[in-house]
Formats: sequence, structure tokens, C-alpha cells
Amino acid sequence: MKKASVIGAGFSGLAAASFLARDGFEVTVFEKNSSPGGRARKFESDGFVYDMGPSWYWMPDVFEKFFNQFGKTTSDYYSLKRLDPSYRIFFSKDEYVDMPAGIEALCKLFDDIEPGSGKNLIRFLNESKVKYDIAINHLVYKPGLSLFEFAEPSLLNGLLKLHVFQSVSQYVRKFFKDPRIIKLLEFPVLFLGATAEKTPALYTMMNYADMALGTWYPMGGMFKIVEGMTTLAQSLGVRFHFNHAIERIEMNGRGAKGLWSVDKLFLSDCIIAGADYYHVEQELLPAKFRQYSDSYWRKRVMAPSSLIFYVGINRRLNRLEHHNLFFDEDFGRHAHEIYDDPRWPTLPQFYVSCPSKTDPTVAPDGCENLFILIPVAPGLHDDEAIRERYFDMIINRIETITGENIRPHIAFKRSYAHNDFISDYNAYKGNAYGLANTLRQTANFKPSIVNKKVGNLFYTGQLTVPGPGVPPSLISGEIVAKHVIKSFNPKAQLHNEKIV
Repeated sequence: MKKASVIGAGFSGLAAASFLARDGFEVTVFEKNSSPGGRARKFESDGFVYDMGPSWYWMPDVFEKFFNQFGKTTSDYYSLKRLDPSYRIFFSKDEYVDMPAGIEALCKLFDDIEPGSGKNLIRFLNESKVKYDIAINHLVYKPGLSLFEFAEPSLLNGLLKLHVFQSVSQYVRKFFKDPRIIKLLEFPVLFLGATAEKTPALYTMMNYADMALGTWYPMGGMFKIVEGMTTLAQSLGVRFHFNHAIERIEMNGRGAKGLWSVDKLFLSDCIIAGADYYHVEQELLPAKFRQYSDSYWRKRVMAPSSLIFYVGINRRLNRLEHHNLFFDEDFGRHAHEIYDDPRWPTLPQFYVSCPSKTDPTVAPDGCENLFILIPVAPGLHDDEAIRERYFDMIINRIETITGENIRPHIAFKRSYAHNDFISDYNAYKGNAYGLANTLRQTANFKPSIVNKKVGNLFYTGQLTVPGPGVPPSLISGEIVAKHVIKSFNPKAQLHNEKIV
């Protein structure tokens, strides 16, 4: 039985561990924190239960496919509820829009905002569905190791439909004129780590995921997914070592011998690094085994970091939905201060999740659970004074725009930003989402899943294919695991989604 060591118990690490264990590897996961989940950990305080990172459940088909490959379904581990409205967008104190669940209601909303745009929405979503289907069926599960991966006739025939040489911004404006519609169609790009002007229109597939497939919530919180994946992995024989930060990768010639953790060497036949790619290469490997230089990483376009506030309110709030986007300020300026001239933003747009609107288990009775997120540039100086300044700014704006009295009712508050991302996840420049999905950082142009200088070292997670986000991280773990399995058994054949 071959021994596989996985660094990190985030979504990609959990997925990789499960596939490897299913196909005959003896798998051990090493996690530096005290619980699984990576950025999707949770914490509890004063009766409030907070998901620490991801809060959007999109692309439910990807989660279902993952569990199906082990003879399970998502319902074996958690219960899903579709949100309606999917989310609320505040454009000003006097104007907000609720995004309904269902195409017919969406078309009516679009027609109300921009007469005649409902039929354009149907065309837009039909084209987005083509992109989504091509991406899910032919693109995102590719390991990104050779251009020949894209030589399938069905994929080549669909390339022109992907609009990879147009930007999301250009593409959306072919269909719609009203700035409010443009804002709500461009907002999913925030999760991809680049502006709409620099993100290929391929990624309008996210609009299909949003509007057609829907926004869902796992009752109990996003950590329920982590619990389900951990339970699955343990049922397959995966062992977990928590509070085990990896100190270095021990080399043996041109191969990795094992991992040093808590002053002990754990021998391994192969290593899958689900931790921060930069950290693994630059901090855990001897210099001669690093395939990317420090200057290479400095030239990468990183996705934003985040300033997050976890807030408990000891009263109910009437004007917030489960998901809320505050688009009351100019995102052009905010984006410039993230990507072009990195600095703390002047007047940022921000996002508020209030899961207690859907789930009574995440807050005490009569209270609200708020998760407030401001996208900010990576690599900024981070201290408590800065955090407090933005907390005051954001609370003032929420109170002004919603008319809700919040500040006197704050029962709990915790902040989280660059220093925490670095401390907890060794995140390069304190980033929250990995690499930006620009054209030059898509598919084969991302850092490789294999280390060409170390024959048994592989990478997974948001800094490699297919990219940032929870569904892509799940897929990344599957990609690398199946590549590892075939590397150790070159004659292996895929059969019914299992290598035999």
C-alpha cells in the first residue's frame, strides 16, 4: 500500500485524500490548525456560530458529483435550502433590488429595470449555459499539463462559444445598458479575483450558476460541507493529524522522502500540497527543488484579500436578507485601489451575509449573525487601527442605507484580515482567494499541479487549476488525486469514475 501525505485539510486536500484512499492509498492529512476546512473553518462565541470564509453555495451539481463518486449524495451529510431571494443589492439608501429565484421572475425584474431586457437575459443565460456545460464537461477537470488536453473535437468545436478573448465587461454590455443590471451581472467576478474588464467572458458561466442553478444554503452553515467531507474521508480510512504544521519536506535524491512535523519525520511515497503553493515552494523545499522563483510569484496577479468582521447583534434586523451586496459607491475606484494602485480603499463596496435569516441555529433567539466582507488589495499593512476605522465606516453605511439601528446592539465582534490569513494559512501576501482568473492565468497558465524537479510532489488548491472558489477547490483535489493514481499505476484506466 502506497503512503500518501496531504498537506492541508481544506476542500482540495479533503477531496484529494478521499480519492486517493478510495483507490488504495494509505492517506494521512496534516493540518496546521485544530480543525479541518482551511478557510472554511468555523468558530463559536456567545451562542453565535460563524463560518469563517466561504458563504455562497453555488454550482450544486459539482458538490453532488463529488459525493456521487463515493456512492453518496449531499443529503447524506447536510440539508440544502434554495434561497429566494437569492440576494439583495443595495444601490443607495432609497433603492435596492432583490434577485428572485427562477428565470421567469428574473426576466420580469430585468424588464422592470430596463424595458425589453428580459428577452436579452434569456439569450445571455443560454450562451452562459453553453459556456458552463463546456467548462464543466471539458475544461475544469483538465490537469493543465499539456495543450493536447484541449484537442478533443467537441471542445475545439465549442471554443468560439467561450468568448475567451472578450472581457466580461465587454460581453455584458452587448446585451444590457442599464448600469444596475451591469453591476449585478458583473458582481460574480469578485469571486474570481479580477475586474470585469480583465476577466475573460468565459466566466459569465458564473451568471448561469447564479441565476439558473440557484443560490443555496446548507442548513447549519458551510462548515456542514467540511464535516461531511471529513466524515467521508475517515470512512475511507484517511487519518488526520491536526495541530501539525509542516516544518519542511525531507528530500531523498530527486524525490520527497517525507514530511517533518512537530519534530518528527513522517515517511511518504508521495506528497500532495494543499497548503499555499508559494509557502510550500519557498519555505518547505530546498532552493534547488523550487520550480518557480520568488520573482515569478511577484509577477502573478493575485486575487484580493479581505477585511472580514464577524458581528453578533442582539436584535432582529428587518432590512437585510441572507446575502446582501452594498453597491452604493463606485466600484471602479474601489477596483483601482485593489488592482492598479494597491491601497486601503477610500469608499469600498462590501458584502454582508446574515445567515440567521435562514438558519436559527447560528445565533441566539432574537439575534442576528452578521458576516461583513470588504475586498481589499493583498500585501497591505494591516493593524487594529485600520480595522477599527473601516468597521466604523461600514457600520455607519449599513445603518444609513438600511435605516437599522445597529451600533448599540453589537453583542460580539471579531475582525480578520491579512495578518490572520498569513498566520492561519501561510497565505501569500495575505490573499484570500488565490490567483486572479485573468486570461494569462487560466488553465495551463496557472502554476502546475506537478513539481517537475521532485517526482512525487504534487499541488492542489486555489493557486493551481482550475482556480479559486469552493467548487473549483473540490475539483482541484479530484484532478490531482487522479493524476497521482495514474502516475503510480500508468496502466490504470478510468472506469465508472473510478481507477481500476
